[in-house]
Amino acid sequence: MNFQIDFIEDKVEFFDATDLKVLEKKIEAKIEENKAILLGVHSVSHQMYVSEKGQTFFTAVVHFKRKK
Repeated sequence: MNFQIDFIEDKVEFFDATDLKVLEKKIEAKIEENKAILLGVHSVSHQMYVSEKGQTFFTAVVHFKRKK
C-alpha cells in the first residue's frame, strides 16, 4: 500500500462580527486550530463598515501559509 501525505500550502479565511473584540477572538481561535495543521499567519487585512442605521461591522481576511 502506498501512503502519501499532501500538505495544505495556503489557506484564506474570512471573518465578520459586529464587535471588534468578538472578531479578534474568532481570529485567535482559528489561528490555534491552524497551528495543528502547521499553518501560520502570513497576512491580515481588515475593514470597518458603518451602515446607514449606524450599526458597525468589522471584517477580516487572514491568509495562512504552511510553516517551513
